[in-house]
Amino acid sequence: MLAAAVLLLLAGCTPTSASPPPDSGADADLGAYLEQELDWVGCKDAATSKADAKLFANPALQCASVEVPLDYDKPAGKKARIALTRLPARGEADGSLLIDPGGPGGSGTSFVASTLPLWQKSPVAERFDIVGFDPRGVGSSTPALDCYTDEEYDAGDVPRFGAVYDVTSAEEADELAERCAAGSGGIANLVNAGSTNVVRDMDITRAVLGDDKLTYLGYSYGSELGAMYAATYPEKVRAIVLDGAVSPDLTASEYRLSSFTGLQARFDDLAAHCAESPDCVLGSNPAAANDRLREIVRPLVETPAPTTDGRGLSVWDVYLGISGGLYSEKKWPDVISALTALEAGNADRMLALRDTFYARTADGAYGHDFDTNIAVRCMDSPRPTPEEQTALAREIGKVAPMFGIDVFTAGNYHSECEAWPAPPQRDEPWLADVEGLPETLVVSVTGDPATPHEGGIAMARALGGSLLTVDGKQHGAYILGGSKCVDDVVGAYLLDLETPPADARCSL
Repeated sequence: MLAAAVLLLLAGCTPTSASPPPDSGADADLGAYLEQELDWVGCKDAATSKADAKLFANPALQCASVEVPLDYDKPAGKKARIALTRLPARGEADGSLLIDPGGPGGSGTSFVASTLPLWQKSPVAERFDIVGFDPRGVGSSTPALDCYTDEEYDAGDVPRFGAVYDVTSAEEADELAERCAAGSGGIANLVNAGSTNVVRDMDITRAVLGDDKLTYLGYSYGSELGAMYAATYPEKVRAIVLDGAVSPDLTASEYRLSSFTGLQARFDDLAAHCAESPDCVLGSNPAAANDRLREIVRPLVETPAPTTDGRGLSVWDVYLGISGGLYSEKKWPDVISALTALEAGNADRMLALRDTFYARTADGAYGHDFDTNIAVRCMDSPRPTPEEQTALAREIGKVAPMFGIDVFTAGNYHSECEAWPAPPQRDEPWLADVEGLPETLVVSVTGDPATPHEGGIAMARALGGSLLTVDGKQHGAYILGGSKCVDDVVGAYLLDLETPPADARCSL
């Protein structure tokens, strides 16, 4: 899940402003939503793919959905439904731990189902229900947001992502917006997908779960949601953990550049590791690895490499596969192996890495919702002009020379959000310092390839909370990193609100 969250961030998941507190009149209109009761049932019918169906069939899991207004300015109008998956507490529950795994576009229900064995071993699950949610437009939540079919993603007939999306004209931007509106059931569904509404959905979910205050875990983009919730409802916060935290003090372009800088640093590390082998596909000189990579992929710019299943492998696929593999040092051997096979004429391993990034299953279903990712970002973030987007692509080529090929950086680019049917809801910077909060906890890995450690420091400072620094090279640490130190520190905070000392440090 987090492998894709890394690239969802790099693909333009930019920070969003914390929403202002809703007015009292609007709150009064939400009474019926706050009083609804959940109908927890088995999850076998909640899965949206064959792969998830196997996970969701586990009898330990329960599923339900929460009704929320589609448009909070019209609470009596059309409704949306937010899907939930729950692992009930082993003992008497003190409340629920609400989880978002990142994106935008990551499914919290799938995350809980796929990490279930880890949660079943966790002491947090002794006293808390573990609840994953699908933000509006994602997974089993409704309305669904769709711009392109799985078959079109297979064929590459979608806006492709390298340094920026390859949207090179106003006409292409118009087509994207029109397709998304048509595939999502209308403009209203599309333009209500932003993070501000997700945060208000979270508050209704908290109330319906029966919790007076929110206990929350957010990874990557999920850290934005948690910080926005804290800024909007500070009096309703019990505990908030932000793992792989997004920097709240950078502009959208600055944040994008910092993420690519982090990704390049991890590629440089991978190249140095590879060079220790005499037959390294990237050569014996790590300083020349960027040139060597471009040499390997250059033939694919014009002609995709053939694959066994007939889909082919494009240059965009290669970079998605490599980037996804860089999210964790444990995955670096897979990247090296795939590049070695690709140079030898076998593209299947790199295609498999690309499919892992997309969470594509053997039956061709895509587990991560990139259409929702675009919709959320377009409603969250200021839209760059063509001149700004083009300049950004050029700058990414400089800070991340592994991406420095003409097809990624030398064109004239338009924002994928240029023709979106409603203006963005938030300005930047997206989060001011928040006062009066209970203690929060930010977990930040020193070698995070997508959300650099400096951003975690800035997030902890903005929230006036604690910071756990984790030495390692991956995106996200709690539960997923295999570190008892991290799990113990976060567990103590979630269970008993015990925060670590100012110099707290763990390693992966």
